[in-house]
Amino acid sequence: MIRAHLHKAFTVLLAGVLAGLVLAAAALPLALVFGLGFGGITSSYAELPNTLRTPPTAQRSNLYAADGVTLITSFYTEDRVDVPLAKVAPTMRQAIVAAEDARFYQHRGVDLRGVVRAFTVNQRDGRTRQGASTLTMQYVRNVLSNDPRLTKEQRKKATEISTARKLQEMRYALALERELNKDEILTRYLNIAYFGAGAYGIAAAAKRYFSTTPARLTLAQATLLAGLVRSPDTDDPINGDADAALARRSYVLDRLVELGYVPAAEATSAKAAPLDLRPSATPNDCTAVPEAQNDWGFFCDWFTQWWSAQPAFGGTAAERQDNLRRGGFRIVSSLDPAVQRAALGQVTGIYTVDDPRAAPTAVVQPGTGRVLALAVNRTYSVAANPAGQRNYPNTVNQLVAGGNGIEGYQAGSTFKLFTLLAALESGLPLETRFDAPSRIVTRFPADSGEASCGGRWCPVNATPDWMDGYRTMWTAFGRSVNTYFAWLAEQVGADRVVEMAERLGIRFRAPDDAELARSGAKNWGAFTLGVSSTTPLDLANAYATVAAEGTWCAPLPVRSITDSAGREVAAGRPDCRQVVDTDVARAATDAARCPVGDQSMYRRCDGGTAERLRPLLGRPVAGKTGSSEQNETESVVAFTPQLAVAQIAANPDDPRDAVGAAVQTRMVDAVGRVLATALADTPARDFVPPSEAVTYRLTGPRDGN
Repeated sequence: MIRAHLHKAFTVLLAGVLAGLVLAAAALPLALVFGLGFGGITSSYAELPNTLRTPPTAQRSNLYAADGVTLITSFYTEDRVDVPLAKVAPTMRQAIVAAEDARFYQHRGVDLRGVVRAFTVNQRDGRTRQGASTLTMQYVRNVLSNDPRLTKEQRKKATEISTARKLQEMRYALALERELNKDEILTRYLNIAYFGAGAYGIAAAAKRYFSTTPARLTLAQATLLAGLVRSPDTDDPINGDADAALARRSYVLDRLVELGYVPAAEATSAKAAPLDLRPSATPNDCTAVPEAQNDWGFFCDWFTQWWSAQPAFGGTAAERQDNLRRGGFRIVSSLDPAVQRAALGQVTGIYTVDDPRAAPTAVVQPGTGRVLALAVNRTYSVAANPAGQRNYPNTVNQLVAGGNGIEGYQAGSTFKLFTLLAALESGLPLETRFDAPSRIVTRFPADSGEASCGGRWCPVNATPDWMDGYRTMWTAFGRSVNTYFAWLAEQVGADRVVEMAERLGIRFRAPDDAELARSGAKNWGAFTLGVSSTTPLDLANAYATVAAEGTWCAPLPVRSITDSAGREVAAGRPDCRQVVDTDVARAATDAARCPVGDQSMYRRCDGGTAERLRPLLGRPVAGKTGSSEQNETESVVAFTPQLAVAQIAANPDDPRDAVGAAVQTRMVDAVGRVLATALADTPARDFVPPSEAVTYRLTGPRDGN
């Protein structure tokens, strides 16, 4: 016990004396140095800061495509990825020791010989020329100066030139070496050191300067990197002084020879080697997505929106974004390059990137909510557009998923699905019959316009000869009979239709829509005809819920997330729940086979608005088309048990610029081809038929969810 106290007291005294020796000649009177040194140590030596025990080094997060290999982009404030010492070339380890602390393996955190040498030089020159900092002391300084948990003032003090700061470094270094072995300290140092050109840590440095890994660094490369640590900003050979970098490389090579690490002949050969830089920059954020996959930027943008909404990554959106850029996450996204390529090809076949009109398209996996593709005929870029072209060809507006000011587009009769579901859930069967007139006057209020008859909403059928007459849910959905669904909305209540849409994930981003949904839903009869704005992603996910037999999943941009320690993050798993009774969903699917040329399990389909889709795809399929007023927008949704695709054609900058009805045929073909490509290697699956009860019998509410 007494011996241990004596050892501690000696260490305390030594640290105070050494700190004074280093700076006394150039900074403070000797008596004051001893006073600061001893007093500072005895007050707080007992505890090593948690910051040094578990350093909060910022590490970049990488976002990959679904294959887990193809990099989409990275996110970072400091380009750094920690690597174990075993993955660093021995030459690199020796080079950093030779360059910065030749006696690293002999001292215990503070090098007495180095201190004496520095004291002698500083005393001789009358100013501080050498600081005698060991690797351990430099590591302490790096951690404290970069710790985000410290205030700006505290971080500034960690690097100020003062006896107090030097004393603190020595005190912490001595304590740290009692906790960690030399290899652990060297590992941490190599991962936190700044090598210039935006590269933090040896992994980023090897990639930035030579496009290689730390394990593959040659002698010439390793010594160049080791030489940069002292003056990374000025000696950086990419942006700074290449001659200075080469001079430092020669110095490190000489030190390696002196220390017996490298034969003189090898050092001479390395000195003669050209600089041979092979720089590669790490992409940062969504605008840095590789040019060849520029369209992935829209998916990346939506991913960052999703991340900002996840409480698992912080208390606020700002904290979550900071965590993304500092947390070192490995994120395997749900983006399927083949499906994305197919979707983009079909979209640009409808409209080019220079067309003011767009055909944003989303592909969603039923049962998981994973988003396989988000495509639109735009270039993801903040570059200026030609005069008069506000958001094309370049934009970073989220035209597919919405958000950040993008409210969406009217999707027309695709919203009839929500009326169909609400009616089935209320107990009405698919066989529900109604003699649909050309125009119907409802009880829902309508102040003005062609659909107002004496203050009542009175919609008409688009093609009376083909739509009027006795209809069931099958034939009314197949032929998109407006008056049938206006009547059906009256039977079940417009508010229940709105609630059903919300249950399936339809979000009201437009303020007027949100207000109607909140306080005027009972009178919002026109909702059944898709007058509310939505996005292709919301629409695809709503139909995917039906494809998954009533299981709704939150739209998900990832397949997996692991943190910097390799642990799985639960936020990356699907978030699903049953929101509609299974039999109700099956019945809705049975009716949804009618619009796209398929046949219901009960052989009740009789005409559809997109009958060419089933022969084109060659497998069981369901879906719906939609047209807004005056054909300002056109929509197509289709799904199989494995996949759902939604596409909306619109002019995002001018909603009144009608796309016209003719584009819908091309859209049906486009959606069908996306499904065909995405499912090419997937066996065909049929839908499960609904029960006879939900098909033919009027019952009580079917809310088995």
